Amino acid sequence: MARTLRLVADGIHFAEGPRWHGGRLWFSDFYAHRIYSVGEGGGDMRVELGLEGEEQSSGLGWMPDGSLLFVKMQAQEVWRRWSDGRLERHADLSALATFWCNDMVVDAAGRAYVGNFGFDLDAELSARGPESVLADHPTTPIALVDADGSVRSAAGEERFGFPNGTVITPDGKTLVVGETLAARLTAFDIGEDGTLSNRRVWASTAPHVPDGICLDADGAIWIADPLSPRCVRIAEGGEVLETIETGGLNCYACMLGGADGRTLFMLVAPSSHREVASAEKAGRIYACDVDAPRAGRP
Repeated sequence: MARTLRLVADGIHFAEGPRWHGGRLWFSDFYAHRIYSVGEGGGDMRVELGLEGEEQSSGLGWMPDGSLLFVKMQAQEVWRRWSDGRLERHADLSALATFWCNDMVVDAAGRAYVGNFGFDLDAELSARGPESVLADHPTTPIALVDADGSVRSAAGEERFGFPNGTVITPDGKTLVVGETLAARLTAFDIGEDGTLSNRRVWASTAPHVPDGICLDADGAIWIADPLSPRCVRIAEGGEVLETIETGGLNCYACMLGGADGRTLFMLVAPSSHREVASAEKAGRIYACDVDAPRAGRP
């Protein structure tokens, strides 16, 4: 069935890391160097946090005490904003990350799983093109940040092809990460101490590739496909359950939210290349109503 898109926000450079929190959709705009929020109906976008200079934020999440965690990409750090507005560095990921840090999911205990690019994606795409990069690229670990800010590899010696959007099931026992450049969703069991084990393919997504992802109450995962103007709902095993076209703009992230959890927000832009995306405010956020509500984390 065709879904009706509605515009929630525009005038955005490049929106990423969407999270439904406190009755609003929060997201990072890479090249505005700000974290914004907007209501379900749009028209009331506000700045939640401005970063200094050319710093870029990406993944967002909240600790059990309500303080905000956010990824500083180039610095390879996770920062924390307390309820009184105080900011402090929560974790340094530079010993694990091999290029800029990116998306993040925070669990119920305040542990954060953080991915990173692994290499300079824009430079390689410009030099070799998408098909070559998809076929041959460096891999990188996922960082696990404990609630006290200590950092370790989430899955031991395991490496990933551009670990990106990540979800945790409602029971807190399974983590699924989108490996963008491997065109698959990869699942792990979550141990008592947060470490990941029993790696397995949850679904192959080709010809689509997963960027941001979100989980619904039927156990399906929505993936934003950064190589095409669509958001795709996939079942475990790889069956495509639904495809939503995103108005001719590539889809880079998605999040279920709204009052009943059945609003699918899709973050779109003409390009993810930093020179293109930073030059103009052509990014948008669309939304539509879907059948199954959000579930799990984020």
